Amino acid sequence: MSDLSTTQAQTPDSEMMFGFWYRALPSSRVRRRKLRKAMLLEIPLVIGRDSQGRAFALRDACPHRSMPLSYGRFDGEEVECCYHGWKFDPHSGQCRLIPSLTADSKLKVERIYAGHFACEEQDGHVWVFVPEERGGRAGDASQLPPVPRLPVFSEDYKMVHLAAELPSSVDHGIIGLMDPAHGPFVHQAWWWRSRHSIHEKHKAFEPILNGFRMSAHTPSANSAPYKLLRFYANTDAITTTIDFVLPNLRLEQIRAGKYWFSSMTTVTPITRNQCRIDFTAAWNIFRGVPFMASLLRLIGRKFIRQDQETMEKQVAGLKHSPHLMLIDDADRPAKWYFQLKAAYLQARREGVAMKHPIPGPVTLRWRS
Repeated sequence: MSDLSTTQAQTPDSEMMFGFWYRALPSSRVRRRKLRKAMLLEIPLVIGRDSQGRAFALRDACPHRSMPLSYGRFDGEEVECCYHGWKFDPHSGQCRLIPSLTADSKLKVERIYAGHFACEEQDGHVWVFVPEERGGRAGDASQLPPVPRLPVFSEDYKMVHLAAELPSSVDHGIIGLMDPAHGPFVHQAWWWRSRHSIHEKHKAFEPILNGFRMSAHTPSANSAPYKLLRFYANTDAITTTIDFVLPNLRLEQIRAGKYWFSSMTTVTPITRNQCRIDFTAAWNIFRGVPFMASLLRLIGRKFIRQDQETMEKQVAGLKHSPHLMLIDDADRPAKWYFQLKAAYLQARREGVAMKHPIPGPVTLRWRS
């Protein structure tokens, strides 16, 4: 079977990937003694922060009669269902009280649990681990893989966060994220690039654990912001490295001597037909530029909105479940994504180690 036919077979399925950490909500939106709704992989969640400031995530359904716990009360110690007053520990999901029980009841309340999930905070977001056992209780976070972290290269830096929802499956959100050829058409701007600046490029790629890397290279000459980096280092000393790692993570680091810019972008499945893009960036460069964080937010919002509008238009075509004509070399990263996803899911079904579909280093060429 060819790469193209393999990709086409994967595209309409949009199978979501369990057994990973996902960003649920910005930390700033989760306040003490308050409950917030969230949705990950079609799982309704209620997220909160206890009186000590620790975040937690429960399935948004009381095990009694499935009343959403998000309608209930939280006093900083226990989550109370609004329907019958059942109370639960916010971190373990263990039931603490059933008010309707009489003194002679033999029901062991401590054996009743609401669904709960491992939950940690990192880089300004609440992350939730969604296990393979979709209806079961999550394990101890200490036994799970580490939460993804934005790489930073000094102690003093600035950080921003941006997000937007996309009306598409996670698959299309991700392959749009790694598409190298749409920039001159979707992201046209006098200060960025235009279709008149299109030229041939060649980049080296290599396999990494659960993903692939665009090896360190000199940034594109037709992007105006990258030209500003020459104030900090010689052109040959400026490098960009881009990683993609399953299930949904894109990491980019730009280095210019002691100066750096780092970003982490994730595309999170909310439902099978809706996803969310979250962008976090940190940097110690351009420190003398006034309002740099505000400027980056403005530029970032414009870029994300352009991608959002493009996906909104594409949905009109995707709703008919067409075959996709993915081509070499510009669409090779999209093919790799589908192959990595298929290899991972097959390995989990068979209980064996994942066989990486990318055999070794390769150079891709395209025009953009």
